[in-house]
Amino acid sequence: MTLDGAPGLEIDPLIDDSATRIIVCCGAGGVGKTTTAAALGVRAAERGRKVVVLTIDPARRLAQSMGIDQLDNTPRRVDGIEGGGELHAMMLDMKRTFDEIVEAHADPARAAAILGNPFYQSLSAGFAGTQEYMAMEKLGQLRARDEWDLIVVDTPPSRSALDFLDAPKRLGSFLDGKFIKLLMAPAKVGGRAGMKFLNVGMSMMTGTLGKLLGGQLLRDVQTFVAAMDTMFGGFRTRADATYRLLQAPGTAFLVVAAPERDALREAAYFVERLAAERMPLAGLVLNRVHGSGAARLSAERALAAAENLEEGRIVDQSAGKTGVRGPGGPEATSPEPEALRTTAVARSDAAAAIGSDTEIHTHTHPHTDAGDAESGAATPPAVAELTAGLLRLHAERMQVLARERRTRDRFATLHPEVAVTEVPALPGDVHDLAGLRAIGDRLAAAEGPRVTAETSS
Repeated sequence: MTLDGAPGLEIDPLIDDSATRIIVCCGAGGVGKTTTAAALGVRAAERGRKVVVLTIDPARRLAQSMGIDQLDNTPRRVDGIEGGGELHAMMLDMKRTFDEIVEAHADPARAAAILGNPFYQSLSAGFAGTQEYMAMEKLGQLRARDEWDLIVVDTPPSRSALDFLDAPKRLGSFLDGKFIKLLMAPAKVGGRAGMKFLNVGMSMMTGTLGKLLGGQLLRDVQTFVAAMDTMFGGFRTRADATYRLLQAPGTAFLVVAAPERDALREAAYFVERLAAERMPLAGLVLNRVHGSGAARLSAERALAAAENLEEGRIVDQSAGKTGVRGPGGPEATSPEPEALRTTAVARSDAAAAIGSDTEIHTHTHPHTDAGDAESGAATPPAVAELTAGLLRLHAERMQVLARERRTRDRFATLHPEVAVTEVPALPGDVHDLAGLRAIGDRLAAAEGPRVTAETSS
């Protein structure tokens, strides 16, 4: 299913292409990025790829749906995958990833000093942008290991989806900032000369900082900066390398959104930003799209039929005669043909609107003959009340559909070049591999049985 006039996003050719090495799922929070990334991983693995899914802070039930009680910073193989591929999954541990970088790029003594520094412990656990930067660091590590032929990344939840792209530059600006250079100056001079320089040339500045930050905190920061001095260049180099990796032809960005105004507005910003940064956009995944099995019954007609039923103006019986009951009481007249047709269609569509295969039937009086039954059957109060309620629910659903359609049309008008796939809303949460497969089928708009690597060859 796709937006009217928008090109369709073909998921299977994307994940089947061996040249596709990285898929980045990005978008606003709460639009299903993590579920989409996991479903893509399952589908790609069952079509023959060796996949690792890097997810950020997933719901516990999603980890369990992949057969893993707990995800951590180490890729773990997911059991139950059919076909010739493999699926591994991991959850980013921000602090552990930072620790690994320190341990890999510093000698043991310096690494121990950094890891034990109070300022470093605070920085690695919660500094603004650290999670986004560490996600990119982990992506670079996984790609460098070259153990998987496809990496699916679920970007961190944040107030703005653009934080993921901005993290390397933000960290670089922090490391190149005047404050860091100020704190690095004594270490660069070195030894007692450095302390003399600090005491004589910068006593007023450090005194002010000491009052603002506290003397112990300032010393912790200075110790941290001195120990990290030789590593700062490595942070910038790796950040630049990962940024170039995201621009490479083997990377594909999938912008994930829901058919809501705020989510699609942020998706539009992200599409424009990716274009400005020359990063390859595969398309838009529109999750949780609502539908109806009775779209021919408009909201207006459903509401009108519900009002007729509630006011008793459709069809009634009196003394074995079929007629239209009005506000003033029973009338021994035949119902209008159009009213009967509207009511019959409404009853049938009301059942279809909630996905039921059972039509709502009316019951005739035992003395009513066949001719009377054909011309208009009585509607018992309980059935009329139920039918009216279903019609009102259907009207609300059709209004939601209309609102979603207007929102999607605005996005398509702004970005007609973006390929789109729509994922119908599921009736419940995803809690196992079967649910992820169902999402994968909807992502690929699969009409037939799920294809695996064994059956497609």
